[in-house]
Amino acid sequence: QVQLVESGGGLVQPGGSLTLSCVDTGGTLASYTMRWFRQAPGNQREFIATINWSGGIKKYADSVKGRFTISKDNDKNTVYLQMNSLKVKDTAVYYCAADRRATSVVDEAGVTCWGKGTLVTVSS
Repeated sequence: QVQLVESGGGLVQPGGSLTLSCVDTGGTLASYTMRWFRQAPGNQREFIATINWSGGIKKYADSVKGRFTISKDNDKNTVYLQMNSLKVKDTAVYYCAADRRATSVVDEAGVTCWGKGTLVTVSS
């Protein structure tokens, strides 16, 4: 059973970079579609990026396309979110999620498992 633990959040200046990691302590990440969502204060949780089980298919929200990169290492049971050119509006709690749906589906309704989240604060 997938069990997700995020790390890598913190304080970064605008224009800076940060890499988030999400480890599946259950060791079954390789068979799941993995996703990153975020929730800013006062806002609903929103989809950021997704990657299929093999890592060959990726999809991004328009708000982060060209700045964020999702990747996974199945041998390490880990999915990553590389975030570049960070903006103040990227400030949010970032959540890792897993399910078995296609990457073309990006809503959170069918997510099987959520991590507890890691806070990213972009501020000068």
